[in-house]
Amino acid sequence: MRELLVDTCTGEEEDGTAHSFQYYILVDEMELSGGLSCESYGVKVAGPDGEEASVPNITVSVERIDQLLELLRRNCVSPVTLRDVVLDWL
Repeated sequence: MRELLVDTCTGEEEDGTAHSFQYYILVDEMELSGGLSCESYGVKVAGPDGEEASVPNITVSVERIDQLLELLRRNCVSPVTLRDVVLDWL
């Protein structure tokens, strides 16, 4: 599986504490029937303290994973909430 760093979001908590999250696209090979394969895409969010979360194999569409990543970046989604946001998006 490959990880492609796409962007970093820096924001501020309600108490004024700064945070920064890195957003990655995960690229993996998905085996299909008949010996065929295609690329599947997922996402990963990493925080400054080593916290991270990933959801692999969300879609085979580059356009859809770009849309999801833009949503994550725009809302500065943390590793803690990543899975819930992806499930709601699906």
